[in-house]
Amino acid sequence: MSNAASGLPIGRGLLYLTVAGAAWGTAGAVASLVYRASDMGPVALSFWRCAGGLVLLLAVRPLRRRSRSTERPRLPLRTRLLRTGVTGLGLAVFQTAYFAAVEATGLAVATVVTLGAGPVFIALGARLTMGERLGRGGFAAVAGALAGLAVLVLGSGDATVRPWGVLLAIVSAAGYSVMTLLTRWWGRDGDVDVSSTTVGAFAVTTLCLLPFGLAEGLVPHTAAPAQVIALLAYIAAVPTALAYALYFAGAAVVRSATVSVIMLLEPVSAAVLAVGLLGERLTAATVAGTSLMLGSVAGLAFAETRGAGAAGRAPEEASALL
Repeated sequence: MSNAASGLPIGRGLLYLTVAGAAWGTAGAVASLVYRASDMGPVALSFWRCAGGLVLLLAVRPLRRRSRSTERPRLPLRTRLLRTGVTGLGLAVFQTAYFAAVEATGLAVATVVTLGAGPVFIALGARLTMGERLGRGGFAAVAGALAGLAVLVLGSGDATVRPWGVLLAIVSAAGYSVMTLLTRWWGRDGDVDVSSTTVGAFAVTTLCLLPFGLAEGLVPHTAAPAQVIALLAYIAAVPTALAYALYFAGAAVVRSATVSVIMLLEPVSAAVLAVGLLGERLTAATVAGTSLMLGSVAGLAFAETRGAGAAGRAPEEASALL
């Protein structure tokens, strides 16, 4: 039950993705607290999130290298630069287009279109480029997850659909899909250095966001600077440095469509925090949408581990016959 190329067990990859998705969901609640305590804009917040995450990853990278018993072969410099650039651009497009979509058409529609289109793009891309099949159960799980997402986010009835915002959300989903598919493609042959991928992606994304952040204003006005700094430190550490490192590690060994559905735990986590931390009202739509999405994620995770177990048993059975 492991990816032969990378050595990471499928079950651990699923756990990494689950933790990453839940951690991503906390970013929205913490961002709401930042907005309440200061006049920081979304692009500036995204810049500090990526820049802070990059600093933390660079700080712990030497410790990770010393803890390794064996050093994996390094890819050629040109290949590493190309992969870093493509992954970083995908992350930059994903985040920036999503923030622009939220501004253009509102949070609900932007979230549904971005996170809803992602699994569809990824399932089609994985089928065309890597021959990954979902099967009937997989398609049912994806459909259930998307239905749950729509119920969860649109259940309040406050959605406003604007074509330009929808287009931006689709662009955001495309950036996320490219990032996920390429990570999985490289991971099939064991050619993913998770540390280098994550650090490089954040470096490129930080540079891409810098001019937009400067235009918006990087230094906010606030009466509680210590609180804002603490919140920014949390966003940089948990839903950024930790979550993306786990995401890239898990995405390299788990089927791409499964990755995209598991990451739908982000709005589930955000909804739970909105009710428990921010005092928002618990609605029937929140309960129904969360239940649908959690059930779909659990179903796909079970199918992933069962398929990995069957693939692992096949060579053993074959060797027993020889």
